[in-house]
Amino acid sequence: MLNEKQENFAKAYVLHRNATEAAKASGYSDKSAANQGYRLLQNQEIVERIEDLEKELETNINVVEEIENQYTFAKANGHTNSAIKALELLSRIRGASDDDHIKIDQEGLKTEIAKNIDILGEEEFLQILNQTTLFKDVLQEEEEEYEKNTDLEEATVAN
Repeated sequence: MLNEKQENFAKAYVLHRNATEAAKASGYSDKSAANQGYRLLQNQEIVERIEDLEKELETNINVVEEIENQYTFAKANGHTNSAIKALELLSRIRGASDDDHIKIDQEGLKTEIAKNIDILGEEEFLQILNQTTLFKDVLQEEEEEYEKNTDLEEATVAN
C-alpha cells in the first residue's frame, strides 16, 4: 500500500514522465527531488501503480494521427530532431517487431537512405558523413594523392 506522497508521485510521473519533476510535484524538496525520484522508481509497488494508472488513462485524441501530424509539420519545417522523435514514437505505438520489418532490396535501401538524407538536411548529413570510416579513408587517399602529385611537381621543377 502506497502512502500519500508515493501515490502523488505515481500520478505525477504518469503526467511528467520525469522522476525529478514528479518528485517535486508530489512534495519533495527541489534539492532532494532527483534522488527521491530515482529511489521511488526502484520501488516495485510504485512502478506497478504507475503501470495501472497508465492503463486507466483515457483520451479523445487519436494519438497516432496526432503524432503523424507532428511528424509532417516537423519534416515540412526542417525540425529534424522533432521529426525523428515522432517516428520513434510511431514505431513504439505500432509495436514494430522483427516480423513487421519490410524486406528491402538494394535499390529500395538506396531510396530510403536518400529520403532520410533529405529529412536530415545538408548540414547534418555532412556531419554524419564526416564520422564515417569510408569518408575518412577517401579523404586520406586524396591527401596521399595530393602529396604524391606535389612531390612529383617539385621534382619536375627541380630538374
